[in-house]
Amino acid sequence: MSNENSYTTEEIAKLLRISKLTVYDLIKKGELPAYRVGRQMRVDASDLEAYKTRAKGEYRQSPTAPVQANLLGNQAGSTSAAGSVRNIIISGQDVSLDMLATQLTQKDKSIRPLRSYVGSLNSLVAMYNGEADIVSTHLYDGDTDQYNIPYVRRILSGHRFIVVNMLSRMAGFYVQPGNPKQIYTWKDMTKPGVRMINREKGSGARTLIEEQFRMDGIAGKDVRGYEREEANHLAVAGVVARKEADVGVGIEKAANLVGVDFLPFIRESYDLVIMKTKENESLIRYIVEVLQSASFQKELEAIGGYDLRHTGQILYETW
Repeated sequence: MSNENSYTTEEIAKLLRISKLTVYDLIKKGELPAYRVGRQMRVDASDLEAYKTRAKGEYRQSPTAPVQANLLGNQAGSTSAAGSVRNIIISGQDVSLDMLATQLTQKDKSIRPLRSYVGSLNSLVAMYNGEADIVSTHLYDGDTDQYNIPYVRRILSGHRFIVVNMLSRMAGFYVQPGNPKQIYTWKDMTKPGVRMINREKGSGARTLIEEQFRMDGIAGKDVRGYEREEANHLAVAGVVARKEADVGVGIEKAANLVGVDFLPFIRESYDLVIMKTKENESLIRYIVEVLQSASFQKELEAIGGYDLRHTGQILYETW
């Protein structure tokens, strides 16, 4: 038997500094060989190194290929030393953003997309600080029963921007198969013996949780497990699958990947925000063209779990 080291999908996500959904996408496409041990997917160290070697080779051949952003070393909208390539930082965690990055490169070879895997609220703050060019958000506002625009208007006050719908998707509860703790409402999280798993502060899912708790008069201290946080939907669903928690909040796709039950609660709008500047005029046009294109929407449909009825629609813009 081989003694070769292997990694879980979560370990690979941390090593490559990408989301777990991106790791699963690489596995699904056959770019990263994997095998299942019980409920867990594993990748051998040699296969990970082989993937990294191939990726380096592709990057050298195509200098405009999307790479991950290091926000300490790359300012949003910065231009390479040669002056011919513009770095575009795309901030957000959904795999659809990786697909958008690829299509933007095909639209204009002078664009080099850099990916930053940061939650919605922190992404908007990064945009305010000039550290992101395209930001994805799914932030629920309980007072208006509206997604994103109330937050964007507050955080980017004084700036000119545009909000475009990328997709919609169902958010809800992850529960163990059969829902043995009978969790159907937010207040059910306060039942004796029920443990939740939370999302990190600044994420869209965490904002949804906090808004629902506020409206239902629920205090975090009254919910067992409230202080434990995970950084993405798959990690939350995984904690429930391992029976370390009874309920978590996230999107349907992750539930299907790890084998927990999903109770839909709300259809969330996953939107893109771009600053309206002279430099971004062509970028905004390219983004809308990509989102409205049949080829891009077919790619999204192939993944499943997305509602594309409003994809590419301008939802709000300042003048």
